[in-house]
Order: sequence, then C-alpha cells, then structure tokens
Amino acid sequence: MTTPQGVAAPGSAPGAAVASHCPYCALQCAQTLTSTPGERLPVAVSGRQFPTNRGGLCQKGWTSAEVLRASDRITTPRIRTADGGFRTATWVEALDLVAGRIRQIQAESGDDAVAVFGGGGLTNEKAYALGKFARLALHTRLIDYNGRFCMSSAAAASNRTLGMDRGLAFPLSDLGGADAILILGSNMGVTMPPFVQHLAGVRERGGLIVVDPRATVTAKLAANGAGVHLAPVPGSDMVVLLALLHIVLAEGLADLDYLEVRVNGLDAVRRSVAQWWPERAEAETGIPADTLREVARLLAAASPSRGGRGAYILTGRGVEQMSQGTACVSAAINLALALGLVGREGSGYGPVTGQGNGQGGREHGQKSDQLPGYRMITDPATRAHVAAVWGVDPARIPGPGVPAVQLLSSLGTPGGPRALMVHGSNVVVSAPNATRVEERLKALDLLVVCDLVPSETALLADVILPVTQWAEEDGTMTNLEGRIIRRRAAVDAPGEARSELWILGELARRLGCDAVFSDEPEVMFDEMARASAGGKADYSGVTYARLDAGEELFWPVPAAPAGDAPHPGTPRPFLDRFPTPDGRATMHAVAHHGPADDVRPGMTTYLVTGRVLQHYQSGAQTRRVKELVQAQPEPFVEMHPLLAERYGLSEGAVAFLASERGEAMARVRLTTDIRVDTVFMPFHWAGAGSANRLTNDVTDPTSAMPEFKVTAVEIRAAHQLRTTPQLEGAVR
Repeated sequence: MTTPQGVAAPGSAPGAAVASHCPYCALQCAQTLTSTPGERLPVAVSGRQFPTNRGGLCQKGWTSAEVLRASDRITTPRIRTADGGFRTATWVEALDLVAGRIRQIQAESGDDAVAVFGGGGLTNEKAYALGKFARLALHTRLIDYNGRFCMSSAAAASNRTLGMDRGLAFPLSDLGGADAILILGSNMGVTMPPFVQHLAGVRERGGLIVVDPRATVTAKLAANGAGVHLAPVPGSDMVVLLALLHIVLAEGLADLDYLEVRVNGLDAVRRSVAQWWPERAEAETGIPADTLREVARLLAAASPSRGGRGAYILTGRGVEQMSQGTACVSAAINLALALGLVGREGSGYGPVTGQGNGQGGREHGQKSDQLPGYRMITDPATRAHVAAVWGVDPARIPGPGVPAVQLLSSLGTPGGPRALMVHGSNVVVSAPNATRVEERLKALDLLVVCDLVPSETALLADVILPVTQWAEEDGTMTNLEGRIIRRRAAVDAPGEARSELWILGELARRLGCDAVFSDEPEVMFDEMARASAGGKADYSGVTYARLDAGEELFWPVPAAPAGDAPHPGTPRPFLDRFPTPDGRATMHAVAHHGPADDVRPGMTTYLVTGRVLQHYQSGAQTRRVKELVQAQPEPFVEMHPLLAERYGLSEGAVAFLASERGEAMARVRLTTDIRVDTVFMPFHWAGAGSANRLTNDVTDPTSAMPEFKVTAVEIRAAHQLRTTPQLEGAVR
C-alpha cells in the first residue's frame, strides 16, 4: 500500500520509507522515516533534502524516534483513583466520565465553566478541530493556547503594522544573499541548528549582527570579522532599535522614496525616536554610541536603496516575551520599513517562530479571539461564513474568550472555569509564575489532559487520554515561512493511543453535538480550508493531493475560479502591496518603559531564560531520551565568575534564586559569555529547578504575552539556607 509519490503507509513492508517532518521546532526539518519491524524502535530517522534543513537535523531530530517508545509512554486511558494514583480504563469508560462531568459542571455553572487549552505543536487539522469543538460541542468561549507564550507579540505588531502576521514573509533560503542580517532575541544556533547554514553568506560578507545579553552560539557566529555582537542590558533591546532608527533618519540613510509610496506614519515615528540619540541609548543599554552608529550604517549600506544585496531584521522570543513586546517588535518593523526592506525580494523583516506549528496553530481557531483563516471572532461576516461551513446559526458561535495567562489565573476561582481540557501543552512547566498555575490546576473540579507521556501537567489530571504523535499520524503543519507541509504516518500507534481528532469526535457525540468531527485528517483539512476562505490565512486552494504532488505552497493560497489554474501560493506576500485597506504599511510610534520587574535593592540581578540544544519546550519529550539527558541532565544557572564570586559561588555549587513569585535552585555554571549583572536558566525542567517558578506573568497590554524574558532575582549560595526536601530535589 502506498500514498502519492510512492510514500509508504503505516503497516507497510519492513524497510518502507515515509517522507515526513521533525516533531520539534518550526523549522520543520524534513525526515525520512524507515520502518524497522522487530527492532527496539519502530522507525529509523534520517535527514531529507528540503529548503529549510538541506538534509540536516539537530540532535533532537536525530533521536526523535526514541520518544515513540518511551518507557512511560501512555497507551491506555487513565483515571485518577481515590488514593491519588491512576488506574487503567477503557475508552468508553473514560470518555463517558469526561462527558458526564462536563455536562454536570455546565448544568450547574454555565457553559464557560469549562475551558480548553491547546498547543502550538498540534497539526492544523487538530488545532482547527479543537477550536470547533470548544465553540460548538462545549459552547464555551474560553479557549486559548500556548502559542500565546510564543508568537503573540510578533503577531500583534505584524498585524497592525503590515496588515498580516505570516512569520517570515519570505522563504528562508532568501537569507543567503543578504549583506546584513540583524537578529534580536533569537539563538537559532541552539534552538534550530540547521537554520545556521542560511547565515553563511552574510557571515562571509561580515554583516551578521546579533543582539543578546549572552554571547550565545548564534552571537559567536558574528565573531572574527563575521559581524557584530551587541550585549545590551536585559530589557533594553527596544532602545537599541529606537537608537538605530534615530541614526538612520538623522544621517539621511532612510529610503525616502519607498516610505513615500508604501508607508504611513513616518512623521510620528520620526518625532518619537528623536529622543534616542546614540549617547543617550548608550547610557540605557550599555552599547557604545559609536557601535550603534556602525550597525545602523551597516544595515543601511546593505539595503537595496543604497545598492546593497539586501538586509533582514529577525526577532525572537528574547525581545517579544516582554510587557512591551508588541512595541519592541513594532520598533523592529519601523526600522525595516525606514530602510525599505519589507516587501522587497532579497530583504525583509520576520519573527523566527518557535513551536513546530506555531504559525498554523494560531491561524485556525484555537486562539481566544479568532476563527479559522486568521479572522476575528467578533466580525459578523467571518462568523456568518464559518457558521455556514459548520452548518450552524452564527449565534451559536460564542464570542471572544480571554488570553492564556488570564485564563490560567482564573481556573478554580469563584465564577471561573471549574474544568479544563489540555491538548499539546505542559503548562506546569511552560507557563510563567508556574507555582500559581499548578495551584490553579489543583483547584479544578475536572482536569482532562491529552498527552503521550505523563507530563507534569498530566500527572495532576483526573483523566489522562493517550494520543498519537508525529510518526503515527497524518496531517499538515505550517512552518516558520508560512509553508504548508505534510506530516505522514509511518507506524501504528502503540496500545490504545488515539488521535485527538477521534477523541474530539467521540466527546462531541456524547455531548449531543451534531457538527462534523471526522477522524480522517484529510476530511478535517478540506473543511478547514473552506472555513479559511477569504481570510488572511486562506488555505482554500490547498489540497492533500497538491501537497503530496510536491508543490511548495505558502499561504495565502485562495481557491482558483472554476477553469483557472490553481493558485501557486504566496512565498513573498508583500511584494506588490500590503494587505491593508490602502495597501500601505503603517509605522507606529512606540515608547520604551523597560521591564515590569526591574532590578532593585534586594533583587539585584537580571534573570533571562531560554533553551539548550538537547531539550525542547517543557522537556516532556526530550527528558525521556537517554542520549539527550546524558548530554544535559539537569537544570543549571549560568553566571559570570565575577558575579559568582560576589555570592560565594563556584562551578558546580548550588545557587538559590528567588523572585517575587517563587524560588528555584540549580547548579552553577561559570562563563564569561554573559553580562556580569545577568544570570541565565533554561526552562525545560520542572520542580525546584523550574525557571518558570521565578518568571513574571505580567502581560503585554496588546498581545497578552507574559514577560518571561526579564525577571529580577535574589541570589544566594544554597549552603547558606535551610532548604526543604523539595528544593534539594532540584539537584543531584
């Protein structure tokens, strides 16, 4: 049995090869999965030629098959017992229990007493089905997802400035021809290593500019004549951008012809950046004024208007996960517009999406205020269109809900949700102010978690439902370029694990919902495509057949009129005009206010967080891979030797960190690759080594993004404290 292009289907002969993509980040590296019946692992993984990864994989990708047979893989439904443990249950028993409890809770407390939390790793089909399920089967408006922690600031800034949030509005391979690339708050050398090969050209030309308070792997790529590394005071990245734009305008480096034809709002922005002359910016950021001038001139020289090959500005979570994240991204886009980069082939602006389906996951309905096609749930025309596809009256679709932090904070409170369904997320580890999140989950009357391993969130559940993972399911993903790709099943799932599509359909039927919930991914994709028609993220011209035939389709891909050739997709959507009413981009004047939790007496050190090479997100999958655990076994706190000396700490000693929200402990790693006033912790671990026990859940007023990236902490040597067993468990 084969699928199009000779791709093998699950259950095929030994050695059959399936073309699919990595289960981890948004680079979505192409993989070939070869079935290996009788072996310890059911598939062998190899890299496959594809424009993003060019055949390469990172350590996580190479070892991804290990999670398919994790020793604690959940393969049957589990129901919590009176003694706090779990017992195995049948699907009928588990689903009847969930549906019955939901009906009871909603009868007592209303539809919004049940909430849903999704994930940016779900396929497009599952993200779409989850949003539909929440609104039609549960009748709740309360749904959001962990993408709120990932791309919300970049999305908000792109939507209001450029008219559309499409991640990278150009193929990744375009980066190779640039003379300059400015990267702010992204360490892709660690988070998505195959990305780095696309920076080879700009490094050869000495134009790589990296802004990060740490000398990360990515920042070190700019060493030895390859570019410039700027290490600002944490939380001051926005000032770097405002100062660069000040210099571009003051020195006559802007592309005035482009601005005249394609951009609104320049005058207000010019006035707003006038106050950020380089010397003032130096005092705020610690970056020398002359270095700021050098960088501004480097970017300008690379711009098309001045005869350069092109330039790009890329942002990541380091500047987006801030209480001024939307404003900071807006400042980056303003700079790109002033240089005439956006909407020109060979130049541009783009946020580097993190989660595997971070782009597609926010387009089709699991965001609190959106319906499929990236359209607002409050728009009457959108509601009418989607309702027609769903076969319901528009009035049946609830209004907007609340974003993730607000939703999680309200769980189990008077008048708040009494039940929560979690899909594809481990909020106990990944959410800010994680201790409070755990408390709120424990206050629920019903917690249902769909997962493949007993994550920290699943272990708090009343019911755990086992689900399939990447090599066991068909579907589509949308990568960081807006490229729609096919995920293909290569092996059958173990035990009784089922796709969320099947689970949602079974629950919808039990809840009396007559809407279509097929467990066939292609059926749900075709419906999703129709629902998206006319929206910003229009997939209506995409079919599995086109994807399986090898077409490169970047959304929007509207359906072509009858008799016309299929729409080819839109790899560079801003070339002719911006998707705004007047076709022009709009600059927004923004003001810097710094982090909400700034350093002060008693809390004198900045904490920044991020990833390590071997682990991904909350670590629920990668902490179960022996090779990855051996390489990176435990949490740590990275600090400069001078800072460590101040607190009486040495390499390998245990440091105690405290913020206004919580406490953590981890072993010290000394390095001169970080500012003396800053420490770094990765966020992949739970318990006392959890960085997100410390992080701030204050949110950006526009995007509702929490301020993960800058937290003021107190540091002490652990031996000076009387620690609890729980804290001592953080280190070995």
